[in-house]
Amino acid sequence: MVYFCYIYKIMTTKAELTSQYILEVVAPIFNKNGYAATSLSDVTEATGLTKGAIYGNFKNKEELAVAAFRYNVKAMLMTIGEHLSQSDSPIEKLSLIIDFYRNYYDYSKKLGGCPVLNIGVDANNQNPLLLEKVKQVIEKIQDQVATIIEAGIEQGEITPEVNAMSFAKRLDSMIQGAIFMTYTMDDDFYIQDTMDILERMIAHELRI
Repeated sequence: MVYFCYIYKIMTTKAELTSQYILEVVAPIFNKNGYAATSLSDVTEATGLTKGAIYGNFKNKEELAVAAFRYNVKAMLMTIGEHLSQSDSPIEKLSLIIDFYRNYYDYSKKLGGCPVLNIGVDANNQNPLLLEKVKQVIEKIQDQVATIIEAGIEQGEITPEVNAMSFAKRLDSMIQGAIFMTYTMDDDFYIQDTMDILERMIAHELRI
């Protein structure tokens, strides 16, 4: 019995490693090209695996696309989380969010672009499942920013007059708009200028 459990563990680990490898390779491809423009041939060529090997780990293209989106978003959110861990102060965490996005253009290029923006635009009116996943991520990000603001209010760092969720939505929409313009125009000015504006908003609208 122990022997069979050991064999199963090895097989499971091998399957997990294969899935991880597939996602590492194809996540930037799906993010850059979009769902419709990414073919199975693109996936097999990039990974060097057969169609059977791909579908042995993901039941269809849509499942792979969703997993690829989650992979990119997880990497992004983990990086933001590590950046925010530099301070326990809520108001400073908001400044660290701004600081992270100042370098987002270069950072996101290795992901094939901004996963939230790219997949959100690509999936709209084309893939309801992917679009729903994007909406969930946006809501999660906005909720986390609102939670930071609420913590700042409780700790006396942020004025209680501010509506935490409204400010979080405004911040997120300005950041996403700046990312869109930066990528479209290939000009980092849009991100840098928007981050300057957000820093002033935090200083004048939030800070006590």
